[in-house]
Amino acid sequence: MHGKKGMGMKINAVFEGGGVKAVGLAGAVAETEKRGFKFYHMAGTSSGSIIAAMLAAGYTGEQLRSIIEATPFSSFLKKTWIHRMQWVGPAIRVFVKKGLYSGEALEQWVQQILAARGVRTFGDLAPNQLRIIASDISQGKLMVLPDDIAQYGMDPKKFSVARAIRMSTSIPYFFDPVMLCKQKPGILKGEAFRKQFVYVVDGGILSNFPLWIFDKEKEKADEKGIPVIGYQLVGRTDKEPKHISGPISMFQALFSTMMDAHDERYIEEFNQYRTVKIPTVGVQATQFNLSPEKSEELYQSGVRSAAKYFDQWSISTYQKNCDKYPPKLLI
Repeated sequence: MHGKKGMGMKINAVFEGGGVKAVGLAGAVAETEKRGFKFYHMAGTSSGSIIAAMLAAGYTGEQLRSIIEATPFSSFLKKTWIHRMQWVGPAIRVFVKKGLYSGEALEQWVQQILAARGVRTFGDLAPNQLRIIASDISQGKLMVLPDDIAQYGMDPKKFSVARAIRMSTSIPYFFDPVMLCKQKPGILKGEAFRKQFVYVVDGGILSNFPLWIFDKEKEKADEKGIPVIGYQLVGRTDKEPKHISGPISMFQALFSTMMDAHDERYIEEFNQYRTVKIPTVGVQATQFNLSPEKSEELYQSGVRSAAKYFDQWSISTYQKNCDKYPPKLLI
């Protein structure tokens, strides 16, 4: 039995996106808590935002495991009559809706999970407790939610956490993008109706592992002295050739490559000392029919990875590395 090295120490955590591979993040979270660390502020992209939000709502790593095991992720891929039209149906849906599947089922699931802990909007959480990354592809910019939603005329405190997660998890061409109305005063005047909206998709396009969030504000009084630990999914399947048989598989391969490669140099060169690397045992991001056995293997991979990391971790070594590798802000 390992001693509780954290002894109640607060940490800020960043969770990488990776679809169903996020099961591994839950295992790493459980081991981190076992070591005595307390999660303080969280940030995440895509499925990493789900883990971050559940932690912010008060769930433990073990509870995350139970929720994940009880969730049939394939139920998020609701098919309609149009999907029954082979080839043509899915192509029509992508053309009209901009995605193969609606993200409504996922959003409702998250909404129920968070509501059980009394969390519906960002106002139900402490200030800066949770940050979620999404991509506004209409205006070509990264969004840090909830704060950036103010640019669209909405109150960040009243913005739905589940809706923010839906934005961040909307894998292009897989899930429908979320449409937002540009509500800045005067911006709509004389503008065509279709140009009054923007499309928001998966944050992984622009930053799949947003460690920089805490680097930008480390001088704030409530952030000083709090270690930042990133949880990254590694051992990806990108070394295997991607079978491309049409436009849909091409876009999925393109997105997978972008999501996996983005931030990688930043991580490798400057952040190894503060990154828990979790092997994903061959699981793909969109493998929604994950077997219970594979899910357990992935969870245990997270447990082992966090154990290995914290076995060698100390606050003094962490601080020395902070001085050795000053933040290189990408955003």
